[in-house]
Amino acid sequence: ERVPETNFYRRLKEALDLDFLYPMTKVYYGSSGQKSIDPIVFFKLCLVGYLENVTSDRKLVDHCSLRLDILYFLGYDIDEELPWHSTISRTRQLFPEAVFEEVFTKVFGMCVEKGMVSGHTQAIDSAPVKANASMDSLELKVPEEELGEHLKRVRHMSSMDREVPFRKSKGNRADKEQRGITASQKELDAIASRNRKWAKDQDQRPGAGNKGSKYTSNKTHYSPTDPDARISVKPGKARKLNYLSQLTVDTANHVITDIKAYHADGKDNQQLPDIVERVQRRLWKEGLLWENCVADTGYSSGENYALLEQKGLKSFIPPHGTYKGGPENFIYDQNEDHYVCPQGKVIPFTKEFLDGRTQTRKKEYRARKHVCVGCPIRSSCLGRSAQEKKFSVTYYREEYQRNIERVNGPQGRYMKGKRQSTVEPVFGTLTQFMGLRKINTLGLAQANKAMQLSAIAYNIKKYLKFSGKRTKSGAGSIVLHNCMENVLHKSICFLFGTIKMSGNTFV
Repeated sequence: ERVPETNFYRRLKEALDLDFLYPMTKVYYGSSGQKSIDPIVFFKLCLVGYLENVTSDRKLVDHCSLRLDILYFLGYDIDEELPWHSTISRTRQLFPEAVFEEVFTKVFGMCVEKGMVSGHTQAIDSAPVKANASMDSLELKVPEEELGEHLKRVRHMSSMDREVPFRKSKGNRADKEQRGITASQKELDAIASRNRKWAKDQDQRPGAGNKGSKYTSNKTHYSPTDPDARISVKPGKARKLNYLSQLTVDTANHVITDIKAYHADGKDNQQLPDIVERVQRRLWKEGLLWENCVADTGYSSGENYALLEQKGLKSFIPPHGTYKGGPENFIYDQNEDHYVCPQGKVIPFTKEFLDGRTQTRKKEYRARKHVCVGCPIRSSCLGRSAQEKKFSVTYYREEYQRNIERVNGPQGRYMKGKRQSTVEPVFGTLTQFMGLRKINTLGLAQANKAMQLSAIAYNIKKYLKFSGKRTKSGAGSIVLHNCMENVLHKSICFLFGTIKMSGNTFV
C-alpha cells in the first residue's frame, strides 16, 4: 500500500512475466537439500542491480533491503530476509548463457509488441569494457625454463620481467595454449624494436602513460587472473585488459536488438557475420524485415559487403583504407574482366592472390612488356624502373562501389547522422548508468551474461517510458520521396498526352 501506483517497480512487476524460467531452469535445481534462490527472484535482483547501477552483489542486497518498492517487486515482505549475496554470484555462474539470452529475447518481444521496433534499420558499433583483471599481474607467454633465454633474445630485460609481477595473481586460470607464446619471430622483433623506441628504462608499471612504461602485447603477455581478457588501447589512453562489447540498436526508438561480448583483440569486420546472423534471426522470429545495416569504417571489408548483399541487406559502411579500385582514367570491362588504359591498350587479368600485409583478397592485372613499348605516356604511367603496367584491385570491387555509392548519396549521409545519434548514446548510457563500466566477473561467458543483463535493464526502462508517440524515421521520408516522384512523373506524362483514357480510368 505504501508503494504508489505510478512507481517504476510496481509498473515493472505488472509488465514483466518471468514464469517461463521455472521449466527452463528446473534441471539446475536438486530435489533435496537446502532450498536455493528462486530463478525469478535471481533475475529480478540482477535487473535491479543494473537499473540502479549497483554492480556489487553485497551492496545490491543491502540496497534492496532498504527500499519498499524493490521489496514489493521481488515479492518479499518487509520482515523477510533477502538471499545471501554469494548465492547471486553462484547462481549467475550456474545458469548458462542461453537462459540470459532467453530473458533478453522475452523483453525484446515485449518492445516489439508495443510498437517500439521498426526493424528496417539497425546501427552496429563496438566499445571496450574493462575486465576484472589488473595490468600489474601480466605474465610473459613463455615456458618457465626458457624465460631467461627468451628475454635475452627478444627484448631488453626489465626488473619487472626478471622478477615476479608487480601484483601476483592468486591462481593461474590460463591453459597451456594461452601461456605459450604464439607470435612469429618477425612479430617479436617488432615488439623489441618498439620497446627500444619507448624508453631505456622499462621498470615503470605496465600500461602507464609516461615515456618509461613497458610495451605490452597480447603476443607476449597474458593475464593469469582472467585469460579471456585481452590488452587493448584507445588513442590517448593507457593500455588496459578489456572485453569488446558489440551492440546493435534499432534506429526507430533506440531499442537494443543484440549485444555480445568478444575478445578485445578481435577486429570488428571479423565479428560482423556473427552479429548479422543473430540479429536477422531474432528480427525474423518477431516478424520484422531488416533492410539497412549501418556501421562505421571498422566493419568494412569486401567479404562483409558481399555477405550483406547475399542476405538482401543494404550496407551503409564507409570503406576502409585497404580498398583499391582501378587506376585513374582506366576503363574496366566487366564482361571480359580487363582494363583499358587511356591509350586504348588492354591490361588483362593475370591472377588472384591474398595480400600478405592486409590479408585481403585481390586481383592482379598485368600488361605484356611489348604493349607499353613506345607509349607516349610511358614515363608518367610506369615510372622510372617498371617495364610493364601492373596493378592490383580489391577482389570485391563491385560490392565496394555499390556500397560507396550508397554511403555518398543523400540516404548515406542521413544514415551516418542516424548512427551517431543512435548507437553511441546507448553505449554511453550502458557504461555510465547501467552497470557496464566494468565487468565484475571472470571469463568471456560471464562477461556476456553481464552485457545481456545490462541490455535487458536498458530495454525494460525504454519499454516503461514509451508513450507510443510517432518518431521521425528515415523510412518514412524515403517512401514519401518515392511517392512524390511517381505522382510528378504521371502528371508530366498526362500533360504531354502520353496517358490514354480508358473509360473513367487512366492507363
